[in-house]
Amino acid sequence: MKKLTALQKREIAAIAKKKSAGIDLSDMPEIVDWSEAEVGKFHRPPKKPVTMRLDTDVIAWLKSYGPGYQTKANMLLRHAMASTKVAKATRKTRTA
Repeated sequence: MKKLTALQKREIAAIAKKKSAGIDLSDMPEIVDWSEAEVGKFHRPPKKPVTMRLDTDVIAWLKSYGPGYQTKANMLLRHAMASTKVAKATRKTRTA
């Protein structure tokens, strides 16, 4: 993350000093319809460095998509984790 400039810091401090009543929100209407909201879109869970042994062809495939292959691996594992949770929940409701 880039460091804030002195000007940005002054602007943030000026905004922070304002009381809620003194902030003009007329050009920013309140959102009352949340039906299209994406839950967890901006959630960033903490990361933990790990060492894994992966097949060289798997690593080559991940890297073939360009920079960010570790992020892609994390996304694929997260998708598999979510799919497993859904599958387990479906099996539980069928047996109940």
